[in-house]
Amino acid sequence: MTRNTAREIAVHLAYELSFTTFSPEELVEERLSKERFETLSGEDELYAEAPGPAQAEYIRGVVAGVAEHAPELDGYIAKYAKGWKFERIPLVAGAIMRVAMYEVLYRDDIPNSAAINEAVEIAKKYETPETVKFINGILGSFTREETTGPAKEE
Repeated sequence: MTRNTAREIAVHLAYELSFTTFSPEELVEERLSKERFETLSGEDELYAEAPGPAQAEYIRGVVAGVAEHAPELDGYIAKYAKGWKFERIPLVAGAIMRVAMYEVLYRDDIPNSAAINEAVEIAKKYETPETVKFINGILGSFTREETTGPAKEE
């Protein structure tokens, strides 16, 4: 499994955090089980291969971090969503932006440009072209305004 696939699964789980009663840890443990991947593999090629230890650790860390920092991340989304009320932002778009913002702020091993580019690519699979532009604009503004010091380079 590639990091891109692991990131997309993390977005799925970050989305699911919006309406589950599971804790982030419970959600990840249940959703990353081999049995769950076997069940979903026929429905979505994203689940064709269960994550290895490194990918599972990445997914756990991102989902836990997004949950822990959700109010902060949502504040940034609201701040840069010019002309949009936060409640109007689709849940999938919010999950995509939360994951990317979390990576920019808290994952030194991921270049800012990679976090944003991957978020946009994931958005293209799930959102309208207008929403993809919206996500790209918010993440671009967020990264320019909120990151201090030199940007993480690839």
